[in-house]
Amino acid sequence: MAQTGETGFYDSVPLFDVFEGVADEANYRALPDDWVLALADIVNSTGAIAEGRYKSVNMAGASVISALMNAFDVKSMPFVFGGDGALAVLPASMSGRAKDTLSAVKTWVLEELGLELRAALVPVSDVRAAGLDMRVARFKASEDVSYAMFAGGGASWAEAAMKAGRYQVEAAPPGTRPDLTGLSCRWNPIQSRHGSIASIIAVPGEKGSGPEFQALIADIVALADEEERHAHPVPELGPEPRFSIQGIEAESRARSPRGGRLLARLWITLQTLALFVCFRMGWNLGTFDTNRYRRDLANNTDFRKFDDGLKMTIDISAARLALIEARLRQAVAAGVSRYGLHQQDSALMTCIVPTPMSRDHMHFVDGASGGYAVAAAKLKAALARP
Repeated sequence: MAQTGETGFYDSVPLFDVFEGVADEANYRALPDDWVLALADIVNSTGAIAEGRYKSVNMAGASVISALMNAFDVKSMPFVFGGDGALAVLPASMSGRAKDTLSAVKTWVLEELGLELRAALVPVSDVRAAGLDMRVARFKASEDVSYAMFAGGGASWAEAAMKAGRYQVEAAPPGTRPDLTGLSCRWNPIQSRHGSIASIIAVPGEKGSGPEFQALIADIVALADEEERHAHPVPELGPEPRFSIQGIEAESRARSPRGGRLLARLWITLQTLALFVCFRMGWNLGTFDTNRYRRDLANNTDFRKFDDGLKMTIDISAARLALIEARLRQAVAAGVSRYGLHQQDSALMTCIVPTPMSRDHMHFVDGASGGYAVAAAKLKAALARP
């Protein structure tokens, strides 16, 4: 995707590298009025999770991002991974190809993962006509990767509109496949080192997203930061290499259609074995620097974000988590926030790695037994209470 005046907008948004900056309105820029939101989520993701299909749900969510990035041949697309879905924003001139891409992903998710994907394209102008906004910031996760943060209420409004049946994108004909080059899910669950993996979603309460909510976000982030490595769920040198048959099968489904999958499965297995042997032995393979890749993997991981509210999947001690939840309950009582929180023993990682030789590979983390989807269900229940 060429960097023209309209597509270069996101690259012009200044970077910030201290995560507390997600609460600072000065870091955000209004999306152009003629852009669109491309969003999708899994229908009844909590039911799929109850059946133990965590990897499939996360793979479906990440496939939306992978397919859109490949369709436009761009790595700096503003997006956010939500566990059971995703949101990306792009100029309206690209909405035709985005629609075709989402249609193909819907078909692939149904045929290969047995899940139903909802998808929609929502104009930013419609968000503003509804009295909300869509603003974006860029958090620098590492020297090579940055992630988009969204504020203004527009993303939440668009998701609700999609779930109400508006702006729908229909599925492509059977057998249609998106380009999912680089999408992988080779890692086994990453066990907690500090107590538990907590997936937290905190959104504004009746008082809105003003200074009190921004102070809450800063307080929660500060409490999590007191844990080792800011409560990062991935160890500094990456997860412990363990063979994942389920992950290899999921990746082979992303890479090849039925009939040609045996060769893909064999090639992915050999790649995975070579990578894990290098990890365990500390060997380099040609120009592949094992230790650098491991550090980049951890540094590039998207374990905390802002998408009309704070979302974190963190490795945290029981005592520190109790402090975070106490602060959240205080905010609920004051009408500042509502939240959902789900604890589990481990985290899952889904990756977009076009080539292991480049350092801009991206890794999305969610809780391994429900994560954001279960936290969102608890949040929904909290919002329904008077």
